[in-house]
Amino acid sequence: MRTKKFHQQFVVERVQTGVRIEKRLLKVLKALAEYHDLTLGDLLEGIVLHAFDGKTAFQKPSRRRIKELKKFYGLDLDFRASHRLIETRAAAPKPKAKASRRARHAKRMWRGKKANGSK
Repeated sequence: MRTKKFHQQFVVERVQTGVRIEKRLLKVLKALAEYHDLTLGDLLEGIVLHAFDGKTAFQKPSRRRIKELKKFYGLDLDFRASHRLIETRAAAPKPKAKASRRARHAKRMWRGKKANGSK
């Protein structure tokens, strides 16, 4: 008779978060999550929990799949790129446009009327 392996479960509270991540890296992660029939969140939790304990999150077959996915999606980054990624100009915040001379004049006039009690 086979005995069932006991798997302890943990009750957690999950939160929705908006995380910015490199585009090709996200594509590889999504494809890998799909390959393992996991949600992206579950995959990331597993990777992080392994990393926190200094363990590798993937065995050889998964590492081979990651290599294939990186090639497919053109992801040429590795661990050495960590903390050295910079945004493209398109993703950087745009500077505010300077108001036109007419708009600045209208704003001054409105402030003056407001200060004098006019409507």
